[in-house]
Amino acid sequence: MPRPLVLVLGDQLTLDLASLRDLPDDAVVALCEVASEGTYVPHHPQKIAMILAAMRHFAEDLRERGFRVHYSALDDTDNAQALIPEAERLAALYGCDEICTVRPGEWRLWHDMQARSSAALPWRLLEDDRFFTTPDDFAAWAQGRKSLRLEYFYRERRRGTGLLMEGDAPAGGKWNYDHDNRKPVPANLATHEPPRHGQDAITQAVLALVAEHFGDHFGTLEGFHWPVTRRQALVDLRHFIDHLLPDFGRYQDAISDSEPFLFHSRLAPALNMGLLSPRELCEAAEREYLEGRAPLNAVEGFIRQILGWREYVRGLYWTQMPDYKRGNALGANQPLPACYWSGDTELRCLRRAIEMTRDNAYAHHIQRLMVTGNFALLCDVSPEALGDWYLAVYADAYEWVELPNVLGMVLHADGGLMGSKPYCASGKYIDRMSDHCRHCRFDPKKVTGEGACPLNSLYWHFLERHAETLSANPRMKLIYGSLAKMKEEKRDAIRDQAERFLASLPRTAAWHDNSQGQRDIHLAGYREETP
Repeated sequence: MPRPLVLVLGDQLTLDLASLRDLPDDAVVALCEVASEGTYVPHHPQKIAMILAAMRHFAEDLRERGFRVHYSALDDTDNAQALIPEAERLAALYGCDEICTVRPGEWRLWHDMQARSSAALPWRLLEDDRFFTTPDDFAAWAQGRKSLRLEYFYRERRRGTGLLMEGDAPAGGKWNYDHDNRKPVPANLATHEPPRHGQDAITQAVLALVAEHFGDHFGTLEGFHWPVTRRQALVDLRHFIDHLLPDFGRYQDAISDSEPFLFHSRLAPALNMGLLSPRELCEAAEREYLEGRAPLNAVEGFIRQILGWREYVRGLYWTQMPDYKRGNALGANQPLPACYWSGDTELRCLRRAIEMTRDNAYAHHIQRLMVTGNFALLCDVSPEALGDWYLAVYADAYEWVELPNVLGMVLHADGGLMGSKPYCASGKYIDRMSDHCRHCRFDPKKVTGEGACPLNSLYWHFLERHAETLSANPRMKLIYGSLAKMKEEKRDAIRDQAERFLASLPRTAAWHDNSQGQRDIHLAGYREETP
């Protein structure tokens, strides 16, 4: 029987992992902290700390259960500091004859691991069965379809799992209650602070390590609050179920100037690491509906995010890569605005979303789609630049979930594979769904002139700029009709206002440390080295 080195990655921290089942007694389980995984984009320090602390706690749990574990710490002198070389070094060290691992969360690693399958020390790759759907399942569903829309995929998942089903019909008679989930936050709405987990010696050591090695990355470690063990993750789940789920549905699209979390679960980082399973989350929410403690619109909306959206974007990612990553249907080519790293902008909605991201490694899905995402769309930010930013700054971001959201939902760069139209919006949307505008110097009701909200002129300028591509879209017929009826002098004024704003917008892009310790700044079309 082969003696494997079982490589467990930082997003696979569960005993219910295919590679940990039925191991021979002499198998070695390896978890590896490597510098390359923390710096290929400048990951938020809280994200790095959460993953490393969870990895170290999971290694201790494995040892207590009798597994033979090797843990490569970031500051070990013999650490190869790259995942595949470090795994192969450990396999040779322990005399293993193969390396076994489960499908990683990024195509780049999957590709590199597959390339090693015929090496002298072969890699054996297993499917990740922690999801409701495998890539092969999704490919079979997608075969022969003219469009790959979420709603049809989601309905099949509901039928297949039986979640929120009453025989062959959906609970309540409708598949989707999204229409009931679009209420803005009323004044003086009471919310609940998330749990603050105790930090043991392992977590404290990781926080110190991350401050030393990654302290110059965007984001702060102050107020670190993420779960790093399954026990802590279950506390967060209980908090959501007991205090937040009943109001989650109606306010899930709302944005608050002061409350970063509102009624959102904040469970995605723990879920994506493996500390929680998608099935237990869906079943816990369904139970609240069945026992009368949470309304159907809230429970259906939550389950749709996990059973529907999460599985759907993963299926798109694995069936469309690697070509998918090169998508740029609207030809966007501008570098990232500098304010995405500094927060230095007079647009209140954008500044608060960036500040909350800096402080928490978190912003909820509407902030990502309709604030930071919408602004980038209207400013023609390149998919690569924006994708690297999202991947870097959010605690739940792994490429399989981040990339389809950025390319498909945020930037419409996949040409409509995911969404039938771009999610572009003017300042009116922000004014309707948030309380930002009352704190902002810009007026969401003004399109041009002093004090006009820049989103308004940018919105119309975006539509005009991309009319050749988008005007034939049936879902945009009305808005292009309004643009066509607009007087020429008004269109000229809007165009001038938008172009002056774009010309004055400071630009930059993601950076990372290279092997010489210098700072690489990557901009569209050129690269410059700075100290």
